[in-house]
Amino acid sequence: MMADLHQTPTSLCCCRKSPPVSVTHCVGDSSRPSAGPGPGSPRCPLVDVASASNFRCFQLQHFHLDLRLNFAVKEMSGWLVLDLIPVQPGVHTLVLDSHPSLLIHSIDCKAPGSGQEDPVSLTYRVDPFTDYGSSLNISLPTTAVKPGRLIQITVRYTTTDGPAIWWLDSELTCGQSRPLVFTQGHSVCNRSFFPCFDTPAVKSTYTATVRVPEGVTVLMSASRSSYSKPDRVFQFSMESPVPSYLVALVAGELQHVDVGPRSRVWAEPCLLSCAVKKLGDNVERWLVVAEELFGPYLWGRCDIVFLPPSFPIVAMENPCLTFIIASILESSEFLLIDVIHEIAHSWFGNAVTNATWEEMWLSEGLATYAQRRITTEAYGESFTCLETVVRLDALHRQLRLLGDNNPVSKLQVKFESGVNPSSLMNLFTYEKGFCFVSYLSQLSGDTQRFDRFLRDYISQFKFKSVVAQDLIDYFLDYFPELQDAAHREGQEFEQWLSGCGPPLYEPDLSAGGTLIHPVQDLCDLWRSSDPPDLQSLMTFDLSAWNTFQIVLFLDRMLDHSPQPPDVMQHLSSSYSSLFDDLNAEVQIRWLQLIVRNSFYPDLQRVRVFLHKHTSRMYTVPLYEDMVAGVMKCVAVEIFYQTQRRLHPNLRRTLQQILFQTSSVPANQNGPPQSMIATSTASSTPPLSQPAATATASAAAAAGTTAAIALRNVNVSA
Repeated sequence: MMADLHQTPTSLCCCRKSPPVSVTHCVGDSSRPSAGPGPGSPRCPLVDVASASNFRCFQLQHFHLDLRLNFAVKEMSGWLVLDLIPVQPGVHTLVLDSHPSLLIHSIDCKAPGSGQEDPVSLTYRVDPFTDYGSSLNISLPTTAVKPGRLIQITVRYTTTDGPAIWWLDSELTCGQSRPLVFTQGHSVCNRSFFPCFDTPAVKSTYTATVRVPEGVTVLMSASRSSYSKPDRVFQFSMESPVPSYLVALVAGELQHVDVGPRSRVWAEPCLLSCAVKKLGDNVERWLVVAEELFGPYLWGRCDIVFLPPSFPIVAMENPCLTFIIASILESSEFLLIDVIHEIAHSWFGNAVTNATWEEMWLSEGLATYAQRRITTEAYGESFTCLETVVRLDALHRQLRLLGDNNPVSKLQVKFESGVNPSSLMNLFTYEKGFCFVSYLSQLSGDTQRFDRFLRDYISQFKFKSVVAQDLIDYFLDYFPELQDAAHREGQEFEQWLSGCGPPLYEPDLSAGGTLIHPVQDLCDLWRSSDPPDLQSLMTFDLSAWNTFQIVLFLDRMLDHSPQPPDVMQHLSSSYSSLFDDLNAEVQIRWLQLIVRNSFYPDLQRVRVFLHKHTSRMYTVPLYEDMVAGVMKCVAVEIFYQTQRRLHPNLRRTLQQILFQTSSVPANQNGPPQSMIATSTASSTPPLSQPAATATASAAAAAGTTAAIALRNVNVSA
């Protein structure tokens, strides 16, 4: 998934508070039971503190959703059928993850083949669990529940405004002609979409039936789909097992164009031609390169849907159907990185998944490494090194703000019950994870040899969920020559996984020197005691630079703010007109430089930008900077002029920033305030503020405006 590279928190969901309760465990289970043996099964005791469910007591074979979408009242209603096999005797309760926004109507049970074919009505209760969910406790009929025997549980329910479901009035869509709804499940939001085992440790196939009003097109993250026009019913089937967070739906006025033999672009009609033009035939090109590196693409379709600016992150790697925010279409290079990152998740994250959210780096770190292998093969090593320098700069910037001992900087973050895993979306998950994978590649002795290892790793663990020890054990078995040093490397691996601070190793990025050195030379010129003369500046033609070069220049100038007034005046006269014609990724950084230096002559540029852009990744960084400086009155004025065009969740976020409210009225869709970041970027993390950590108090200590948000980078999102 790609988060934002902005300094604004990019947490993915915000839920109402309720006191935590203890999780129900299976008969004979310890509080932290071990998973079963076999490839993909964690060797150490596994517990997912983010799930209230007793998922270890059952094998989930399949589930089916039957839903009706009602745009008038912003409601999904219908039922869920779970095909479950109890795996041990004495299990009398099924516990599912749910959410206060789910209204349960009834629950029944059937046991096919048991002689009792008629459904039996079941009793249930809903208990509070955490800020982001509830536990649905279902009493099972003892006569029907036997180990190894299939039972079918049907839950009839209605969803309203839970954190997974985003209803957009027509005014908030790009075309402003029809309403739209989409879901965003990463990481623990889909329990408000349907009751489930909301943990990445559990995977299953699913099918869905969705009934809609006339003129509405429905898409889901599924390998097969069909549509009955007379009944206005869409049917979907996902034939490979996926975790709950990767089940996604979007419905609205959507059209498509095929851009390859297994890829099509979906968007609102007003966006479609632009999206197709931007992507061209590149999707198939990137898929072919990825297959050459990591093995066959396992998901059949590789479609992309562009969503309105209200989409809360940059991109999300839903299998078969990547979700991407339309705002990123402005920047071709960031779009390229975002899409390739989500494609990389098809192997790392979707096919092989982290078993708990405490090891999210297994998805994001490996996907970031794979993304850069793809861009190296497709666009050359110099381009990849430049993009990597931008991200590693952001990582070290975050470390300077947080300190080397902050637990947020660990790869294996241990968090207490009640801490939202979405807050783990930070640059360490992506970039420190990338550096660790690069270190493993360096140990293997050869990049192509490591490519083969990753290809075989996918083959070994595909459609399973793993922990870090699975990866490390497989790595040491794969490279037996490293066995002699296994003890030393084991200590090194432990330091990588559980140690705070910067990466222990960073890859050699000197191949990007031809692109990076001119940027640093220009920064040095501007940081000299006097503004540079025109002749010196003419040796640097920024109009010939690519986006990442200009982004790197502005990021490094931001690092040295405030600038003297005469320097800001000279910067503006040299570059403002150029930046006005460039994409939003460049403009947002230039405007942050204006705001942080209180450069009022260019304030109108900030006004114009905020009147045009209504996405979280561009608005929140500027508002936070204005409030932190001397431009709060200007920020309030702009907010009141534009608030009607902002999604209610973003509106509440900005109200909290502007008026320093201690809490925001909870519409369940929005990200938690404590996770908002500040700054700039894309499919890789936005440079965002770090939040969730080992404990709630540690998360709070991580600071609010300190971080630079993670943009997808892929969520994954």
